[in-house]
Amino acid sequence: MRVDIDLAACAGHGQCAATSPDVYHLDDDGFVLDDVTVADGAEDDAREGASACPENAITVRD
Repeated sequence: MRVDIDLAACAGHGQCAATSPDVYHLDDDGFVLDDVTVADGAEDDAREGASACPENAITVRD
């Protein structure tokens, strides 16, 4: 699974991390970090966090 983040599109809402805190992490300003590692069994969490992004800045690819 691959997670692509469009950092330019991220507006810092933090919904990805609020929905899936084990997958998505935020910097000190509330923007998602681009070093996403999806552990085995966390694939659904990665998808849910991406779906929660109001800017559609996260794309999950299987």
